[in-house]
Amino acid sequence: NLRDQVKAWHNQGLTVGMIPTMGALHHGHLSLIKQTQQLVDKVVVSIFVNPKQFGPNEDFDKYPRQEAEDVKKLEQVSADLLYAPDPEEIYPGGFLTNVSVRKITEGLCAAKRPGHFDGVTTVVTKLLLQCQPDVAIFGEKDFQQYVVLKRLTDDLDIPTKVICGTLIRDEDGLATSSRNIYLTPEERKIALEIPRTLKKIVSEVETGTLPLQVSLDQGVQHLLNSGFSEVQYLEIRQSDNLE
Repeated sequence: NLRDQVKAWHNQGLTVGMIPTMGALHHGHLSLIKQTQQLVDKVVVSIFVNPKQFGPNEDFDKYPRQEAEDVKKLEQVSADLLYAPDPEEIYPGGFLTNVSVRKITEGLCAAKRPGHFDGVTTVVTKLLLQCQPDVAIFGEKDFQQYVVLKRLTDDLDIPTKVICGTLIRDEDGLATSSRNIYLTPEERKIALEIPRTLKKIVSEVETGTLPLQVSLDQGVQHLLNSGFSEVQYLEIRQSDNLE
């Protein structure tokens, strides 16, 4: 049914964009829809909480699911189609295939989340082949994910243009995320030290006031002093290939 609708649009000469999500939509997602509407004629939003990208001790069971509220938000921004498949539609019985991108899926977010990106690349491959959109947009907040999915579609000749959607922040400066609901007010105040620390490091890099590693080391120490129990990574990488 999804393919039939997209094919009908394409037959009318219309372009189609897709925004894959895990639901619990917020104004960051809605901004991606609005950005996509500037590029294409029709917008498809998918909602699928993908079990394959959650580790064994992660939050799959408690990840926020609120499809009825999500539908209202999609109506408010005039999204054209919602695709909300059941797990059996994405991973039918006997499913054996895994899509894996090497090298750029190492380190950064992957260091503490083994298998996470294989789950992402497998489900996104399926979603893009199911929908066959002209454009797909992924938020800048998950920048490693964007670079991985751009590489995936280039390498496999999937005829969908992958675009990086502008990072959206809440009023206090914290990057908008469905998982922010887990934070207590006190934890949220602590979390705000992430963007502040990043801005400070960017300034130091641009002005050359400190050696890179010194700037990073001081950033890690500041986060620990601010109340973080652990800093998983704080690194400077090249944006095109993450080296």
